[in-house]
Amino acid sequence: MEAYAIIGAGGKQHKVSPQQTIKVERLGVPTGSPVEIGEVFFMSDGSDILVGNPLVKGARVMATSQGEVKGDKIIVFKYKNKTRYQRKTGHRQIYTVLTIDKILKPGVESGT
Repeated sequence: MEAYAIIGAGGKQHKVSPQQTIKVERLGVPTGSPVEIGEVFFMSDGSDILVGNPLVKGARVMATSQGEVKGDKIIVFKYKNKTRYQRKTGHRQIYTVLTIDKILKPGVESGT
């Protein structure tokens, strides 16, 4: 069984494992820079399971930023019947793409 963790980033929870690529809300970090995520709710390394209350203290997930991308366009259409009122707007959310490097247990240094 492989190691995985459930992390929080941008107000959402993501299940991640090493070498996985995920899209999170915009973090504003440059491409290629390391990102440390300390909001770990649950982690498993295949044999040992750690459950947070609500967070696992000292656990971290190390990732590398792959840049920012735009998401799909969302159309927002407001309409009121019989009053000639309609408004159409769109939105494209900007995401940061992260590649997960390591999942670190509490007390483990990032250099090892």
